[in-house]
Amino acid sequence: MSPFQQLVATLREDLQAARDRDPAARSLLEVALAYPGVHAIWTYRLAHLMWHEPSLRLPARLLSQFVRALTGIEIHPGARLGRRLFIDHGMGVVIGETAEVGDDVVLFHGSTLGGKSMRKGKRHPTLGDHVVVGAGAKILGPVWIGDGVQVGANAVVIHDVPAGAIAVGVPAKIRLRPAAAAFDIEVDDPAIYI
Repeated sequence: MSPFQQLVATLREDLQAARDRDPAARSLLEVALAYPGVHAIWTYRLAHLMWHEPSLRLPARLLSQFVRALTGIEIHPGARLGRRLFIDHGMGVVIGETAEVGDDVVLFHGSTLGGKSMRKGKRHPTLGDHVVVGAGAKILGPVWIGDGVQVGANAVVIHDVPAGAIAVGVPAKIRLRPAAAAFDIEVDDPAIYI
């Protein structure tokens, strides 16, 4: 598969991920035309390709800032985003330069993958696969968020979170779910801990 074909396949996956994860989405056309999270991710994917060419770094940053003005979503082109990312609602989402995001992640509006220092180097979080970050949540610094973690709305995470855990509160407290216990929306939905 050529790089262009890979890019097109990835863009289609992003579109389908939004359609699959949003119960309000009625069609792929609606998602393609009206979802700012999808538009921001698609533009990020182009800007990220440009970012790897030193002479295109300034245009990549300008493109990301232009899309920020249009969508309210800021994704640095140096960040590394996995497949099938879904940004729901989107307004106010910030993803910093050294952030890394796994596959099948959901970010809700107002969430931040930010730094807590002004030093160069790795200063933003790394999220595993199947992570859900609630509305207004802040994950700050070079912390590791394991696979399947749920971060509650408005939580502030400044420490590593093990796989399968729930992080809620300010500062976030970690709640571990027993490995044998199935997910129960009435017990395990991090939004109920706000």
